[in-house]
Amino acid sequence: MISKLLRVLVFLAVASCVYAQPGTMRLDYFHTGNSTQEIFSVDRIVLEPLPWPGNPAKLLDDTNLGAYFFEVRDKADGRLLYSRGFSSIFGEWVTTDEAKTVNRTFSESLRFPAPSAPVKIILKKRDEGNFREVWSTTLDPKDKFIDTSRPPPPGTLLVIQKNGDPTTKVDLLILGDGYTAAERSKFEQDARRFTEILFAAPPFREQRQKFNVWGLCPAAEESGVSRPSGGVHHRPPLGTTYDTFDTDRYILTTDNRSMRDVASFAPYEFIEILVNGKTYGGGGIFNLYATVAADSEWSSYVFVHEFGHHFAGLADEYYTSQVAYAPASRRIEPWEPNVTALLDPANLKWKDLVTRGTPIPTPWRKQDFENYGRAIQEQRRQIREHNRPESEMDALFREERKKEDELLAADKYSRNVGAFEGANYEAHGYYRPQENCIMVTRHDSFCAVCRRAIERIIAMYASE
Repeated sequence: MISKLLRVLVFLAVASCVYAQPGTMRLDYFHTGNSTQEIFSVDRIVLEPLPWPGNPAKLLDDTNLGAYFFEVRDKADGRLLYSRGFSSIFGEWVTTDEAKTVNRTFSESLRFPAPSAPVKIILKKRDEGNFREVWSTTLDPKDKFIDTSRPPPPGTLLVIQKNGDPTTKVDLLILGDGYTAAERSKFEQDARRFTEILFAAPPFREQRQKFNVWGLCPAAEESGVSRPSGGVHHRPPLGTTYDTFDTDRYILTTDNRSMRDVASFAPYEFIEILVNGKTYGGGGIFNLYATVAADSEWSSYVFVHEFGHHFAGLADEYYTSQVAYAPASRRIEPWEPNVTALLDPANLKWKDLVTRGTPIPTPWRKQDFENYGRAIQEQRRQIREHNRPESEMDALFREERKKEDELLAADKYSRNVGAFEGANYEAHGYYRPQENCIMVTRHDSFCAVCRRAIERIIAMYASE
């Protein structure tokens, strides 16, 4: 009876929206392999509880973003019905040293409007800049094995901001992980706080009316999530954990099944997971989800930075911090909109935004920045290695932000759009659009190129 009532409440929360939409179908599959081999297999096909939340006029993706891309095609005549680019945890993991010696399996999902007739689902992977097919499977919407059951409801849907029908808006779902039932009110406060943080940042600020924001928070048995490097182990409902790829600040979940089942009780296109913790950390993967430690002193910065990855496919522009990924073996043009290998300077991908009179590549105080960055990284390593108080890390970050903002504001081209070498985790061979941006330091705003990339994604989903 309680379960049924909660499901009714979920539907009532969006009842004022007039859906003329198909259902939401989800293909859960296993992605297995290593740095040289990938194998895909169907796990289950699910019909989610809510109708498809997407814009019926914007079913095809022409952005050319993501490490992977999938198509849903009519099986009879091959018509393209739906497509989306995305990235994945597997796609990041294969760039680590571990993937050279072991196999791993990750759960992944493809969501699309439920078809009325059999379809072929084609998965493609980016190779040398272009997508090539790596797997396909067929799906009959009348298949008796499609799972139409309802998972346990995660709790009442929180309506944080509702500006219209989900089909005409960008729908952001904020999930809480590591919050106990007694901490439900804390999650609600955190979710509303981060909503305000997001819409204080341009261009989200100017486009706020194009977003709906929802919240769900399944109750955890224990407060907090796992942090293996600190000897902390929990089993939160969504499975989020620090130390992903053995990087202490990187928070992800590989429990895709649980996350998708919880998320299915809200209309959504994008997911932000608030982790109930104080230690600095977060993560973001394009068209998958983003995470942030809600109570870290730097949560505002981490939230906006990581959401940039998830929402618009923005690349990291920093390159002095420790990362788990192996360096690229050779230069190819990145698909991300805010970094370039500058293989063809005359056709720089953001050349229309370059400030008149700015040389390409653009000189800046690169050596000074790198020398300072290396010193900071050593101090960070010492703090973590000796398990010193988080307050020491926060103080170091405050010092670092002040110094970097001063250093990067002192050059001749500091305010210009150009091509500044040092980006994409590498000191040489990759370039970023402006000297400073929230994607390169703990700066407080996106650069002009990142803002445009975000606006493009908003336009892809919202029609009002």
